[in-house]
Amino acid sequence: MNAIEIRNLCKNFKEKQAVSSLNMTVPVGAIYGFIGENGSGKSTTEKIICGLIHKTSGDIKLFGYDSNDIDVRAKMSCLIEAPGCFPNYSVWNNLMLQATNLCIENKEEEVRKVLKLVRMEGSASNKYKSCSLGMKQRIGIAMALLGDPELLILDEPINGLDVDGMRIMREVLTDLSKQGKTILISSHILGELEKIATHYGIIRHGKMIKEMTSLEFEKECRTFVCLKTNDIKNTRDKLESKFEKVEIVDEYIRVYDNVSPEDVVRYLYSKNILINEIRVDKVGLEEYYIDLMNEGGK
Repeated sequence: MNAIEIRNLCKNFKEKQAVSSLNMTVPVGAIYGFIGENGSGKSTTEKIICGLIHKTSGDIKLFGYDSNDIDVRAKMSCLIEAPGCFPNYSVWNNLMLQATNLCIENKEEEVRKVLKLVRMEGSASNKYKSCSLGMKQRIGIAMALLGDPELLILDEPINGLDVDGMRIMREVLTDLSKQGKTILISSHILGELEKIATHYGIIRHGKMIKEMTSLEFEKECRTFVCLKTNDIKNTRDKLESKFEKVEIVDEYIRVYDNVSPEDVVRYLYSKNILINEIRVDKVGLEEYYIDLMNEGGK
């Protein structure tokens, strides 16, 4: 079963088309990385899924039911932009207010549960305004988790976080996925997204140009031999006469596809070039995305 199925979704703001014939499939239990540049239609799509704005046309199903179905909408929650918290209230009181709004029974038990899930149980008495950005993001996720939703829509929850904040957020989202929750997450920090996502959707100019699983992404990414020498340009010239695809990236030479480190070492040794460093590496999500955009999303 799919948690989200979107077919031919369109959204117009007067004469501007923000989303155009978009298709999306998010399986149950997935961490779906939703990727695109600013203005590509990510937030608009997320807001339509959440019911915050109306679609112009198209079909959206959640867990196999129409997205307007009251019962199925109760299975989802979201964090779009920033949580609506009272700055002078404590973390605990803000969450208790939200639990009251949702008519949750055993409110205190539920609040303690979500605080533990987001690693905030020791900060319940802190005023919201005194919390760091990373803490505020986790508070927003805790609010979204109240009522035990099956689907979470998270808009840029890791942007602006420090290294430790991103690590904690990765752990939180991975734990939620292991509990069977489905997570749709947008982010510009593709290196972090690559560490947790099980599926990807890449959007451009309001259109979905690529959907793939993390395994399909791994298969599509080119491997290469990465090396460094004292004379990079001369080494590149020598390698280009032997191997099909060679380039310099960040002061390292890359030799692509079906080439072993031994092949490269033997060849350069025959040319009296010594290697300072060599390894096998693979194109990451950020570089893959940039290449796809440069190709026009074809």
